[in-house]
Parts: sequence; C-alpha cells; structure tokens
Amino acid sequence: MFMSVVTHAPNVPVYAELAGKRVLITGLAPDAGVDLARGFADHKCRLVLQTREDGPQTDALVTLLAQAASETEIFNSDLTSANAAVAFAQGSAQILGGLDVAINLISVAREDLAGRTSLDEIEALVSDKLLGATLMSRVIANRMRLTLTEGLILNVVLMASPRSEAERAFAGILRTALAGITRNESREWADKAIRINAVGPKGEMDAAENGACLGSGPDLAALALYLASRKGSQLTGHIFDAEGVAGAGC
Repeated sequence: MFMSVVTHAPNVPVYAELAGKRVLITGLAPDAGVDLARGFADHKCRLVLQTREDGPQTDALVTLLAQAASETEIFNSDLTSANAAVAFAQGSAQILGGLDVAINLISVAREDLAGRTSLDEIEALVSDKLLGATLMSRVIANRMRLTLTEGLILNVVLMASPRSEAERAFAGILRTALAGITRNESREWADKAIRINAVGPKGEMDAAENGACLGSGPDLAALALYLASRKGSQLTGHIFDAEGVAGAGC
C-alpha cells in the first residue's frame, strides 16, 4: 500500500535551507508518516527514525528513505512506557550531535477505545497517548537549549475520522488536552527559540470557525516542512486540525 505513496509525494514544496538538518521522527510505520518522512529525506536531511512496526514493509520503507536522506539511523524501540520514551529521547538527541527538528507521531486506533465508556477511562487513554510525546518533547527541547539550537518540535496525533458519538467525544477531549499541552510547552521554551506545535483531530467547533484542515499525507508533510523552514520560524504554540489523515498513506 505504501509503495505508491512513498514514491510520489505531490504538492510538497522545497526548502533548500533544510538540507543537512538533523531530524527525528518517532512512530513511523508503513501507514503512518510515510509522506512526512519522505519529504525530509528528499531534502537531504539527516534522519533518526523510530519505527513502531517490524516487518518487510517497514524494511522496504526504511530502505527507500535511506536512499534519499543524507544519513539515516533506524531504531525499533518500544516507547509505550514513560521511562522508555525518556531514555530514547535522551539517546536520539545525542546521536547526530543534536536535533533541529523532532516529530512525534501518535497513532490512535479505534481498538484503543474498545470497552472505554466512562469519562475517567477516556481521560486515562488520552493521558496514556500523550504522555510519551510530552516527555520526549521536554527532553529534546532541553537538549536543543543546551546546544543553542533554534529547533522545532511537532507532535502529531493520527486518528481516523470519528464514526460515532463516543469517538467524536474522545477526539474532542484529546484535542483539548493536546492544545493545552502545546500552548504551555511553547510558552516554556519560547525564550530559547524552540518552537512547539501540534496536529490534532479536528473538533466540531473548529470546523465551523475556519473550515480548513489537513486531509492527507502530503498535507501533513507540507505543513511539517513549512514549520521547519525559515518561513515557519515564527510559529509556535499552534495546533493544526487534521481529519482522515490516519490510514490515508500519511
């Protein structure tokens, strides 16, 4: 499925200044972050990739990315626990002598919601999904501060369009939590020239207010590249809406 996507990413602009940038992408899989990773690889960035799935498709994807990127490091680490996420962030931030861009892909499947009916259970799932990325963001931001790097951290929630009221409620709670974390963390690191943004599921009210949202893998790749470029260097604390990106060859 991913082969047709990874070999062609239309409408993704080119930013010459990104060549050689040190980029971390966590949560990469054949159905998550393909266009995003290809965009940075095609810019000849130096990549550190953490994949959440093993197998022939992942191996083929990583091989294609390595052919385009100027340098590639691959890890199949399990980041489901907070301690593992922190340890990985500490290591990955040192591999290339620092990081210029860190993108954490947070995948939410419909199966994750199975059997969760109470508000407490839903809030616990939201916390579980966002904790690892939040902790990694703090570790990476601190490393950027120590190396005097004007960096970007982008946390991306990949979730299929809600099909039920329960899923819509979960998406709304998740987006609210993600927005709060993003704004707080961006304020914390703003004076160090470290920018923190996020992509989350579109909320009902957000669609009524501005109507525009990311709807495909190339959309997500274009946004990430823009935020990492000089053109996006003033943007921090923003949460961008996405709908239907998960499972669409993103």
